[in-house]
Amino acid sequence: MSELKERIRADLKESMKAKEKVRTGTIRMLLAAIQAAETEGSKHEVDDNDIISIVAREIKKRRESADIYRINGRDDLADNELAEAEVLEAYQPQQLDDGALAALVDEAVAETGAHSMAQMGQVMKAATAKAAGRVDGKRLSEAVKAHLSQ
Repeated sequence: MSELKERIRADLKESMKAKEKVRTGTIRMLLAAIQAAETEGSKHEVDDNDIISIVAREIKKRRESADIYRINGRDDLADNELAEAEVLEAYQPQQLDDGALAALVDEAVAETGAHSMAQMGQVMKAATAKAAGRVDGKRLSEAVKAHLSQ
């Protein structure tokens, strides 16, 4: 079993003992998403990189739901979604700051030889591989667009 998955299971036990409803529910949903990933297609155990991708996907879902709830005037539900996203963020690697993100984008652009927006897909592919879950996809996309539009 991966180290991250063991940590998530230990955190679940700890949150259950502390009777933290939001944290317990969120971790249970995360473990269900991990189990679903393990059982779909060929049965295999997911590694830490797969779990980081699952966590990022779940955080994105929570943030998008929170935005929709806010638009529809349901701030209570939006706050709940954001609280769940905050719990999930504990399982992500340290996020890149703006300087490190700019350096990563510069490196990806140099690696691909891109010089126009038409080559953004190539740069995004290289940058996403280098970022390895340390930056949100939307933030990475905005940085690549800014660099290529100069």
